[in-house]
Amino acid sequence: MQKNNLSFNLPVVITKQNKRFVAFTPALDLSTSGKSVKEAKKRFIEMANLFLEEIFEAKTADDVLSELGWKGSVVL
Repeated sequence: MQKNNLSFNLPVVITKQNKRFVAFTPALDLSTSGKSVKEAKKRFIEMANLFLEEIFEAKTADDVLSELGWKGSVVL
């Protein structure tokens, strides 16, 4: 399987909820948390990459991103 290198910028909000830091992006409706801001960022990057890889591999990127409000189509 060929690996594609993806590069993207997403708006991410990190908030503190109790003792955890939560990273959330409305662009993909994804969130994760960590014990520190650094850990939350690291986990968010891993999760977003995995999410995008999976929808591209499943050939559902256009449908999924359209449901999230993205416009246009994805071409790789």
